[in-house]
Amino acid sequence: MRLNQFTDYSLRVLIYLALHPNERVTIDQLTQAYSVSRHHIRSVVHHLAKLSYVKSTQGKGGGLMLAMKPADISIANVVQDSENDFYIVECFNPEGNACPIEPLCILKHALSEASQSFLQTLEGYTIEDLIKNKKSQLSNLLKIA
Repeated sequence: MRLNQFTDYSLRVLIYLALHPNERVTIDQLTQAYSVSRHHIRSVVHHLAKLSYVKSTQGKGGGLMLAMKPADISIANVVQDSENDFYIVECFNPEGNACPIEPLCILKHALSEASQSFLQTLEGYTIEDLIKNKKSQLSNLLKIA
């Protein structure tokens, strides 16, 4: 299983915001910290704000903050909210499945079970878990030059 880049950036933005709990973070800070294009970060932030993970304030003194405690943000939820689909193989897509062995295939069942296990594992983690005991080290890695 591979997560798309949008999901990766979504998790990174949430981690950064969790590391700066009492600050308003700008798009520029995020783009510099992760060396990601402004366009990508804006799209991610817009998506996260629509889902109420992030609060966005515009204008002078504006910026971004988490809309909830890091401990309340489930990694599984963020992944499910950010991924377009979980079509690991063609037969998972009901509109694009042309596999002739699909009716008898055990692989589809095995991959479905693995996908569910993947998400179930992620349900045990929050944004807080990703930064716990690593806040100063992570902050040092994300210093803006």
